[in-house]
Parts: sequence; C-alpha cells; structure tokens
Amino acid sequence: MKRTLTILLFAVAALPASAKQDTLKYRISLTDKAETTYSLQRPEDFLSGKAIARRARQRLAMDSTDLPVCDAYVNAICANGVRVVAKGKWDNFVTVSCNDTTKIDRIAELPFVRSVEKVWTAPKRDKKRKAKRDSIADKPYRLENPYGLAYMQLYLSHGDRLHEAGYRGEGMTIAIMDAGFHNADRIDVFDHARIVGTKDFVGDSPAGVYAESGHGTKVLSCMGANRPHAMVGSAPEASYWLFRTEDEYSEHLVEQDYWAAAVEYADSVGVDVVNTSLGYFLFDDKSKNYRLRDLDGAYALVSRQASRVAGKGMILVCSAGNLGEGPWKKISPPGDAKDVLTVGAVSMFGTLAPFSSVGNTADGRIKPDVVAVGLSTRMIGSDGQPATANGTSFATPVMCGMVACLWQARPELTAKQIITLVRWSGDRADFPDNIYGYGIPDLWKACQAQGDIPESAD
Repeated sequence: MKRTLTILLFAVAALPASAKQDTLKYRISLTDKAETTYSLQRPEDFLSGKAIARRARQRLAMDSTDLPVCDAYVNAICANGVRVVAKGKWDNFVTVSCNDTTKIDRIAELPFVRSVEKVWTAPKRDKKRKAKRDSIADKPYRLENPYGLAYMQLYLSHGDRLHEAGYRGEGMTIAIMDAGFHNADRIDVFDHARIVGTKDFVGDSPAGVYAESGHGTKVLSCMGANRPHAMVGSAPEASYWLFRTEDEYSEHLVEQDYWAAAVEYADSVGVDVVNTSLGYFLFDDKSKNYRLRDLDGAYALVSRQASRVAGKGMILVCSAGNLGEGPWKKISPPGDAKDVLTVGAVSMFGTLAPFSSVGNTADGRIKPDVVAVGLSTRMIGSDGQPATANGTSFATPVMCGMVACLWQARPELTAKQIITLVRWSGDRADFPDNIYGYGIPDLWKACQAQGDIPESAD
C-alpha cells in the first residue's frame, strides 16, 4: 500500500495522560477574530498550495471564515486551566475539556465569548474498547468479473463507463470521515490504494485509526479497493485521507466538533471530495435531541459546516440515514445541509431500501438528492473477506467515488456545478420527490452534458 508521509498543517496537540480524567467538554463560541495574526492576503500561512489552487480554479474568494481562530483568544481561554480538544474557524469556536464548571463560568465572562454549550459528559460506564487488532482471514478468492464484487453497484449509475473512458479517480483526493478503519492497513484489496494520510480527531484511540471501528474499512472498500477480480471500488485510483471523527463509545454533540475540525483540515490540505457516512439526531443527553423542525441546514453545527463545504471548493457526499422504518423517518444532520449530495439507498434493481431516510428538509428543500446501491451492498470486511451490508452508509461511498471520477472528467466545473450535474442526471430529475430525490444518477450522461451548467441553488 502506498502511503506518502504528509506534514499535518494544523495538528491538534498530543493528549496528555491527565486528559483521561476530564469529565466535561464545552464548545466556546467566539464573537470575532479581531486579534488574528493571519491575513487573507497571505493564505499560504493557513492553507496548502493545493487548497489555494483549488479555490483559484473555481474563482472562490477567501473570507473571514478562512482565518484561523485567534490565538490570543485561545490562550486566554486556556489560562483558566482547560485543555483544547478541537477548534473550528468556519463557525469560530474552541472546544475544551475540564472537570471544574467554575472554570467554564469564568470563560463565559470573557469579552470575546459569545456563548458556551456543554457538548460531552463522561459516561458513567465506558463501553469496552477494542484494544487489539483482529487477524486477517487468509481465504483467497477470485471472481470472473474484473470488478469482482462491485460491478452491479457501479453499473446502476454507469460508473463503469467512466472507468472505461479512463476516469478512475486519478488526481482526485477524497477524505473519509468515519469511526475508524480497522485493519485497512493489512487488507490486500488496499495494497494499491493511495492512502496519503490518517488523522484521529477524537484523539483517544490507543492504537490509531486502524485499530478502531471496521465501519470505515467497509466504506473505504466501496471506493478505494483496487484488486481486479476481487473488489474494485468506485474510485480505485483516487488518493485518500482517513479521518476518525466518530466516538463509538458515546453519542454527544462533541462528535460534531471533531467533524467540524476534520472537514476544515480536509480543506486545508487540498481535498476535493469528502465522504461522510455519519448522522446525528439522538444523544446520550436527551435534552440535545433534534426535532424535525431543526432540519434546516443551519441548526446543527455539523450542518452549518457541511453547508459551507461547496463554497470552499469541495464536494460533500453524505448519507441520508437509515431511519425510514422508524418513528423519525427523516434524514439526519448533516444530510439536511445545503449544497451537498445527500444519498439514499436502493437495491441493485433500483427499488427503494425500506430503511432509507426521507426528506424534505424543514425549509422545503429536496432530500435526499440522489440514491445509490445501499441494499446488499458488496464490500470488504475488516477481516479482509467479502461482505454484504445494508445502509445509506454504503450507498454514499459508492456514489462518492463516482462523483470524484466525474469531476476528474470535467475539471473545468466548480463543486456546485458538479452537484447540479449529478442531480440533473437523475432518472427522476423532472419530478424529484422526498423519497428518491432526483433519483438514480447516470454519471456517464452527466459526463457528456453540454451547455451552461448553473451552480446548485440550495
């Protein structure tokens, strides 16, 4: 497996041993960036050359949200004896951990603090953490089709035709935001995968992203697997960043703070397309649960961040959720965000998966945007063997990889134009609804589209 060591531009400091004793985390929202030492005239101080070039290619101007959180404010907050666990420049916040609420009371009185919200409380009983790496099953297999397991899920949207034309993700960089990528560094279908870097934004995994959840491994295989006659994903020649943002051991708002930091990091290192198969609406603290009226693309932090992604020149592809058969039924944040591709699930025959969450958003926008194979999706498990699973979690990377290949084929288009093009190519584009959205996209049709293509109008 090819792994290029890349300098991490804005790495969060390593966690001291004492941090394990912290029982509270708070999001500190700030009023301004008045004391910043950074300048929009010197973006190279906070963005990589690749990120700057991506913005320039799409004629996207820098603005105040691109400036890092003021160091002077962070230092003043830390002077109260708290520890920073995340920072978000787009929404201008700092997330800290501590044990003493009186410290937070003092921080709330600082003149540059707009609001304070508790986003995590240590669980009374920790779920058992996976401390050891599982072994890989040594059961070689070979299928007749060159795509192996994956052919039908690509064929449904004619992603195979993009590949035949030479568009397999070369030159595109995809970030995967997930709960972990258990054993992905040991599985042979990833031997030729282009993993350029990993980062744990949760920050407390004892053995890194490859020791945590296998969910991200399955997601990665839907896109990045590249072993002919075994498994070839939807973007086998793309480059990948693997980010752990999800803490599987509890469900608190702080995971959105990690997500926010990760998507900004993706921007800073020049990522083109972001895949997230995560969604939030219920929490351990039930007072934080979302209501259907909150699905407006702006209420949840993760939705506000997601709604900014296309404006930074990236495409976000996110899962609609698996709540269609329950009392909630609706999409979950960040699936309600603006200018993103929210993906529902269908079978390989194009029929709706009954669990796939539906729209619309609270403010009446069409959701999901499109659908892809998420019922009996073929993938590779964390044991290295073929697996089948259900979920919009897997429809999303199937679609995400094809979107990256489409953008490779149409590099002259902006992120928002690609989003429009994918929607337009759906088989329900003339009459979109709140179940299938714009339907099953035809990515080859999208690749060949001519004429003026407007930017997404969310």
